[in-house]
Amino acid sequence: MLNISKNQLNKRVDLTEFKSGQKVFHTRHFAQFNRFLFAFAIVGFIVLFLPWTQNINSRGNVTTLTPDQRPQTIQSPIPGRIEKWFVREGDRVSKGDTILFISEIKNEYFDPNLVNRTGKQIRAKEASVNSYGSKVNSLNNQIGALQNERRLKLEQAANKLLQSKYKVQSDSIDLEAVKIDLGIAERQIGAIQNLYDEGLKSLTELEEKRSKFQEKQAKLISQENKLLASKNDVINAKLEINRVQAEYIDKISKAESDKFTAQSNGFDAEAQVTKLESDFTSYEIRNDLYYIKAPQDGFINKAIIGGIGETFKEGQSLVGIMPANYDLAVEMFVEPIDLPLVHIDEEVRVEFDGWPAIVFSGWPNISYGTYGAKVVAIENFISTNGKFRVLLAPDESDHEWPEAIRVGSGARTIALLEDVPIWFELWRKLNGFPPNYYQPEGTAQNKSDKK
Repeated sequence: MLNISKNQLNKRVDLTEFKSGQKVFHTRHFAQFNRFLFAFAIVGFIVLFLPWTQNINSRGNVTTLTPDQRPQTIQSPIPGRIEKWFVREGDRVSKGDTILFISEIKNEYFDPNLVNRTGKQIRAKEASVNSYGSKVNSLNNQIGALQNERRLKLEQAANKLLQSKYKVQSDSIDLEAVKIDLGIAERQIGAIQNLYDEGLKSLTELEEKRSKFQEKQAKLISQENKLLASKNDVINAKLEINRVQAEYIDKISKAESDKFTAQSNGFDAEAQVTKLESDFTSYEIRNDLYYIKAPQDGFINKAIIGGIGETFKEGQSLVGIMPANYDLAVEMFVEPIDLPLVHIDEEVRVEFDGWPAIVFSGWPNISYGTYGAKVVAIENFISTNGKFRVLLAPDESDHEWPEAIRVGSGARTIALLEDVPIWFELWRKLNGFPPNYYQPEGTAQNKSDKK
């Protein structure tokens, strides 16, 4: 009762006159209450020295141990339009099962016989490549024939040149002989002339010698003409050799030019065949992409784009799938100040949402409804929520996690640290100090400390 009035009731009324007042204000009850307080103080003092396990509490989510076991979405690498669904939400699918069928929306792929037509183009281009190859072979044969013909022509011209040189030598010898004869005839005329002047020879004999002398002069001029003609034949033979070389160089060069043109066209046709083969393979793969298939065994979660006739872009998510086979794990997020206290293979207790649990964070041995886990990975870069992500896997030495747990459900984690007295933990909490920094057993620092 509050004495807020000036008329104080406790001074006007004696409470000991009432039965309840007599029981409350009896001295015997004071003694019992004092004994209770004394026993409570002793128990509380003893409790202060009981062991308390320091821990780091955190919220997390149930996930999978490896990335390929987590929920995923299926995308189409090509744009298209939904034509038919083959599954419903919640259905189980096996790897390679068809989920839906899509159709083309790009006009360059509308032709239903695009693959067959591309195959015909490939065969036509391959025939063109073979034709160019045959033409190159024919030109090689033609070049070989021209080279042989040039060799024979040059041999023929060389022989003619040699004959002309021999003819020059022969005409030169004949010219010398004619000159000798002309000199003899000239001396004979001089002798006959002297004899004629002395009257020993007749005029007829003198005129006969003069006639022979003139014949020798004419023969000398004729022989000189023959020698000049022979020398001219040598020059003509040399010119013929040069003409033959120039003629066949032109013919062979033209044939080689045609050969290189055919080879260039053949290489271009081969490049076109390679491009068409690449297009053919792409078209075949694209036709197979019209059927969206399950990448692994799992369950269909949700159709993100469900309407028949709806169009979508390449890379856009179409349906969500949850893998059927997965290993459960828990991801928890710890503050940066607590990150040095977490180590690989550290023991952690996990409480799952929806599962009844009685948790004593400092006394994990008497907690009920929690499950054992161990740290398997610690993220090296901070997450978007300002905390570091730690991945937990089930502890094989502890009892198994519930089978009904689903990926994505919430969880509360308790990372177990050192054992300290309760009074020390209360003192740490009152002062706002972090848990004791420690190293797990087996580390290099603990070994050096033991030494």
